[in-house]
Amino acid sequence: MMLKTLYQKNFVALLALATLTLVACDQQAPNTEPSTGPMPAQDMSFFITSEGPGNGGDLGGLEGADSHCQDLAEAAGAGGKNWVAYLGTEPEEARGIDARSRIGNGPWHNAAGEMIAKNIDDLHLNANIVRDTALDENGNRVLGRGDSTNRHDILTGAMEDGTAFFPDAEDHTCNNWTSSGEGSAMVGHFDRQGGGNTSWNAAHQSRSCSQADLRATGGDGLLYCFATD
Repeated sequence: MMLKTLYQKNFVALLALATLTLVACDQQAPNTEPSTGPMPAQDMSFFITSEGPGNGGDLGGLEGADSHCQDLAEAAGAGGKNWVAYLGTEPEEARGIDARSRIGNGPWHNAAGEMIAKNIDDLHLNANIVRDTALDENGNRVLGRGDSTNRHDILTGAMEDGTAFFPDAEDHTCNNWTSSGEGSAMVGHFDRQGGGNTSWNAAHQSRSCSQADLRATGGDGLLYCFATD
C-alpha cells in the first residue's frame, strides 16, 4: 500500500513538472527577427515623380523642378532630406549646369530599399534603374512601354554621362525648363526600352515642350528626384 502511494505521488509530481514546462514554453519571448517590409519613407533617396507639374517642359526652371520633388517627397513622408531634380541647363553660348553635379554623392535607394547606385560614377556607368526598380515616391511602379499608358520618357536635359550639352543650335532643355510649347528636351527611358536606345537619362529628344506632345511620344513630364544628403 505504501509503495502504491509513493508511485501515485511521483506520478503527480511528474505531471506537475510537465505542465510547468509547457506553460514556460508558451510564455517565451516573441520572434524578434527584423522586418523584411518596405524601407521607411525617410530612408528613400531616389524616386520618379508620380506626376509632373502639368505644364509640359515649363517646370518653373530648376527651382520649380526642385520644389516639385521636395513637395512630393514631403507628402510621402520623406521630407527630411534635401531633394533635387536630375536636370541640366544650357545657357546661350556656354555649357550649363550638369545634372550629375546637382544630386549629391550617393548612395541612393528607392522606396523599396533597393540600391539604385553607390555613387555618381556608378549611377552613370551601371545604374540599377529598370522597370522594377524605378519606383515613384509612394513605392509604386511607374507605367512604361507595354503598359496601358506609356510614361517612360523622363525629362533630363543631360547627355549620357550626366553632363550638360555643348552649345549648339538645338534646344535640349525646353528653354531651361521654362517652355511649354516650342523647343525640345532630352529624355531618358527608365524602363530601358524603345527607340533603339536603352539609356535611362539620354534616350532621345522630345517632339516639343507641350504637355500634349510629351504624352504623345511616351511621357508625361515626369522627373528623376534624388536626395543630396
